[in-house]
Amino acid sequence: MPVPLYLLALAVFAMGTSEFMLAGLLPDIASDLDVTVATAGVLTSAFAVGMLVGAPLVAALARNWPRRSSLLGFLLVFAAAHAVGAVTTSFPVMCATRAVAALANAGFLAVALTTAATLVTPDKKGRALAVLLSGTTVATIAGVPGGSVLGALLGWRATFWAVAALCLPAALGILKGIPAGGAKDEATGMPALRAELAQLTSRRLILAMLLGALVNAATFASFTFLAPLVTGAADLSEWCISVVLVLFGAGSFAGVMVAGRLSDRRPGLVVAVSGPLLLLGWPALALLADEPVALLTLVFVQGALSFALGSTLITRVLYEAAGAPTMAGAYATAALNVGAALGPLIAATTLTGLGSVGPLWASGLLVAIALLIALPFRTVVAAGWSTEVLR
Repeated sequence: MPVPLYLLALAVFAMGTSEFMLAGLLPDIASDLDVTVATAGVLTSAFAVGMLVGAPLVAALARNWPRRSSLLGFLLVFAAAHAVGAVTTSFPVMCATRAVAALANAGFLAVALTTAATLVTPDKKGRALAVLLSGTTVATIAGVPGGSVLGALLGWRATFWAVAALCLPAALGILKGIPAGGAKDEATGMPALRAELAQLTSRRLILAMLLGALVNAATFASFTFLAPLVTGAADLSEWCISVVLVLFGAGSFAGVMVAGRLSDRRPGLVVAVSGPLLLLGWPALALLADEPVALLTLVFVQGALSFALGSTLITRVLYEAAGAPTMAGAYATAALNVGAALGPLIAATTLTGLGSVGPLWASGLLVAIALLIALPFRTVVAAGWSTEVLR
């Protein structure tokens, strides 16, 4: 894989750390900015909404910009938003910085997904996506726990400064590693924006986006509430939360890397194997959450299966949106973030009736819905989505 891919992954690592780190910092932020923890939770919502809205909007605005300039600009805006967040004493300003950071993150990821696909041969999009998304999975392994430790030692503002600092080597790498040309130089050969948006009428593209969103919703439904699961149903101490998060992240990294080698040529195999196992795994984890060995094992396995299946489906979005060269990344990003936004909301409704294992049952239900939708089109999936069945 080309070195520039790993430079993009470094930036995605910084952004993934920022997206997930608030879970362990909200109490301190709330106390420092003189708001309740519930109010501070708006910071998470502001980021999610910014990501969801920002992906297609910013990608459309930046479609004729050189890719290197776009990536560098989005990354520097992201870093600046964290620098402002690190010094502000105003909660409204903090909310604004999270929204701006999310817009920059969405724009960066949309362009990065498209750029990653152009840095490799057409039959290696899945492997390129795996390298790029490894930045997110490594963030769950090292970035988020590391941010929590840094916040505990030096305060939450230090974590924001650390994220901003991480962006600087990534920016230098993009400046040196990504070709100066890109979308602007190719503008004469690109379809019009209307033509790229018209790709959304493709049933195969909509199917890939829907399945990707459902699987990602299942993933984030449980990931978001792993902490109460550990201290609740599992009855373990708080320090075990970091262990469980690291295990889930390690499984995610393994899953996305293995699937990256299969999703280009054997997507049907990945779906056929990981889909049913993922469906069985969430209820199994709910039933065995009070057994520490089973809990730790299944958390790793579910992380691997979730990202193997999810990354394969998002790869299919890039393939099916090949006729939208500047918007394909935005479609993939939108699918990811629809799931990331809806999953925790759905899971939260189960906490009252089912307790800390409720989100696990919600994840199982979401995976079941995805597989039921995919079942009528299993021959299309198994064939690498190369037929015209859904056209």
